[in-house]
Amino acid sequence: MINGIETMETDRHGFTVMEVFMVIVILCIVAAVAVPRLSHAAEENRTSDMVRKLHLLRSQLQLYKAQHAGLLPGQEVVGGDVNQTDFIEAMTARSTVDGYGPYINQMPENPFVDGDRADDITFVSDVDAVPTGLEGTGWWLNTATGRFRACDSKFHTAY
Repeated sequence: MINGIETMETDRHGFTVMEVFMVIVILCIVAAVAVPRLSHAAEENRTSDMVRKLHLLRSQLQLYKAQHAGLLPGQEVVGGDVNQTDFIEAMTARSTVDGYGPYINQMPENPFVDGDRADDITFVSDVDAVPTGLEGTGWWLNTATGRFRACDSKFHTAY
């Protein structure tokens, strides 16, 4: 009792509903700002990874062509057809004939393609052909021109 007035002391444990609500609102605001930035950063990272793999493959294809009289891996004649098995074998194995290679350890996967087609290549032999992005494979190679592209989307075929 203080000055003749009876007071009731209460021990306060925990948070009020209003305090919890305010914390949740603040966390939601922070998440609304941070999540789009993080997902954009993840997308940029995947694009960067894809471009890095394209540069690696293109440089190794150029090296292969320089060492094999202008032939692409798996080609018998310049501009001729290539199949995926022969292409990958030529890129990943040391040649018993000339000792060149391997140019890559394994065929890299396109980070934008899910599943077992991420490291597959669509081969075309038409000089005027361009990838559509709908091929369903990770990569695209024009054996007539030597152009190597990503083909997971129309946007990425420009890389």
